[in-house]
Formats: sequence, structure tokens, C-alpha cells
Amino acid sequence: MAGKPLIVILGPTAVGKTTLAIDFAVQVDGEIVSADSRQIYRFMDIGTAKPTRSQQRAVRHHLLDKVDPDEDVSLTDVQRWTYDAIDDIHQRGKLPLLVGGTGQYISAVIDGWGIPQAPPNAALRRELEAVAAREGADALHAQLRAVDPVAADAIPYQNVRRVVRALEVYLETGRPISEQQRKSPPPYTTAIIGLTMERTVLYARADARVDQMLAAGFVAEVRMLLDRGYSRSLPAMSGIGYKELAAHLLDSVPLNEAVAAIKHATHDFIRRQYTWFRKMGERVLWHNVQDVDTRDWVRLLDRLTSA
Repeated sequence: MAGKPLIVILGPTAVGKTTLAIDFAVQVDGEIVSADSRQIYRFMDIGTAKPTRSQQRAVRHHLLDKVDPDEDVSLTDVQRWTYDAIDDIHQRGKLPLLVGGTGQYISAVIDGWGIPQAPPNAALRRELEAVAAREGADALHAQLRAVDPVAADAIPYQNVRRVVRALEVYLETGRPISEQQRKSPPPYTTAIIGLTMERTVLYARADARVDQMLAAGFVAEVRMLLDRGYSRSLPAMSGIGYKELAAHLLDSVPLNEAVAAIKHATHDFIRRQYTWFRKMGERVLWHNVQDVDTRDWVRLLDRLTSA
């Protein structure tokens, strides 16, 4: 027997996911669950392109404004909150739409990632990072290979952050991270819609959106966050735009230089998003945004629910 339906709408930043997802949700009595690693934070509206109040009134959204910028959020938290939201939507007889560009969040949900239950240990991380700095990243990687060769094969030695996390999990739990990361997909019948457009057009669109954010008060939003005491060292404040405008406000970086850095970082982020989405393979049904008719998605849903 087929599981309950879940529609995933993914794509790179600035491609137009929000507008199309809302249009589709209205047609199918759906609700949107955000898969965005920055929209989950309160007070961060402009720089995250969070759906407007009118858009949120048109369609109910979940996982927006869930935590304050200085609260720790783990992938385990996001996965649990997302499953809870999807189950709640199903129980009320509506259709859940998982919408966003954070590939890690989407994969963790639809593939049922096993996520190690080892909270961050800042002191241990500093100790392991010191080993990498003192002896080299390859020496730290050798430590990982000694306790978890499967993880060592999967993680390049240059990716010190992931090597540190893998070692942290082993040292904190006594079990290799590779053993704890086994997948158990949830019982949904899932269709994944990917939105895309020609890359140069997308970059231009992303640049224009940065300009629109600035016109809407992005600098004032970052100043407000800093004035509230949210340090630019927080993970929430490391998002594109926030760190560059914090440097403008705190380090006197000229605004035009900060804006250029935001646009460059956005292009790089788009490239990384596409790299992640490609790993999801042929199960993603790609659509050029300029040719999309969401009524076709309604027919897709009909096929999904009748299978």
C-alpha cells in the first residue's frame, strides 16, 4: 500500500520556489514546510527571502521563525520538526509540500538519515582542530581512519570540519559515525520537483534580488540583529549577506565592496546547491521555471496518489 503523499519542491536560491510553491499549494489544499537553513530563525526576514506576511496568510507555512538566532539547531532537530509538521498536515487531510534549497535538510528527511546523537563538544572540537593545525589535516584524517575507515573513505582529509565531527561522534559515543548514519526512509510516497533556469539568467536574477533586499532595508536588519546582541560569530549570522553586512557595519568595509562580496558568495552557493541536487539523481523531475505550469503538478499529484 502506497504511503501518504509528500511533494518536494527544490532548487537553487532565487529561482522562484516560493511563488510557485504557494500557487501550487492553493490549488491542492497544501501547506508548506520550509527546508531553508536560515528562514528557521526569527528576526532574519529580508536577507533570507522569507515568505511575506501576505504569502504566509495565503498558505500556512511551517518551520519559519522557529528559533532565535543564538539558539543551537542540529540536523536532528530539523529532521524531527519536519517529520512532526508533515504528520500534522497529513492528519488534517492536507498535502505537505517540503520547499527549499537546503539540500542537506531535504535529503535528511526524504532519505531518513540516521543522525548521530552526539551534541557538539566545543572543547573537544578545539582540541581536534589544534591537531590539524599543528600536525596537518592528513594527520587528523589518519586518526579517523584508525577508528572509522568507512567514514575516512567518504570524507576527504581536506574537509577538516567533517573529519572533526566524525571523530567527535566516535569519541563521545564510542560508535563510528558511519554506523550511526544508516538510512531508514520514511513511509511517504514522494515526488521531487526541481526548479532550474539557465545559469547566467539565474545569476542575474540573484544579483537583482540582492539589490532588492538592500532597498528593502537589509542593512538595517543586520544592524538590528547586532544591536540585539547577536554576535556575527553565531552560525545564524554566517549566512550569505549577514556576515558581509556585519563586516560593513563593524569593520567599515565599504558598502559597495560588501555587496559585491554578497553577490559573489551567492553565485558560489548556487553552484554548491546544484552539486548537491545532482547527487540526488534521476528521482528529481527538473523543470525550467520559465516553462512551468503548476497545473501539470496537479496531474503529477493525481498520478502519485492513484499509484
